[in-house]
Amino acid sequence: MNREKLMKMAGSVRTGGKGTMRRKHKAVHKTTSTDDKRLQSTLKRIGVNTIPAIEEVNIFKDDSIIQFTNPKVQASVAANTWVVSGTPQTKRLQDVLPGVFNQLGADNLDNLKKLAEQFQKQGMAREGGAAAAQEDDDEVPELVAGETFEAAAEEGHATS
Repeated sequence: MNREKLMKMAGSVRTGGKGTMRRKHKAVHKTTSTDDKRLQSTLKRIGVNTIPAIEEVNIFKDDSIIQFTNPKVQASVAANTWVVSGTPQTKRLQDVLPGVFNQLGADNLDNLKKLAEQFQKQGMAREGGAAAAQEDDDEVPELVAGETFEAAAEEGHATS
């Protein structure tokens, strides 16, 4: 390379005129603050309120749990919106289940049983088999012999 070419290249990276310092690296401007401000203004418009004294939030996914410790929780019942802010940790369901079981209490035990049944059904469905497909069909009730939907609807209108 010759000297003229080097001087030409050096001149193109200057931020000011002749004699000014070359820039060391390109400054990268972060836009997270503007995104955060936009989010906060949207949440304010919805009308979310902070819910105090929540120590832990667990979000159950397929075979893992997203766990927030000491999160900031905001909710708007009218907009059906919940906002959980904090540092999440993703853990396996098997590792966390005993600790979560102690927190649920007796009133949520039925919900935990339903969750376990769904988890088992998903496991059977993944293994494949006609038995799992037949169990899903049990959710739709059978019609009474000799009765149709139209006849039942007419009887309902006649009694009211």
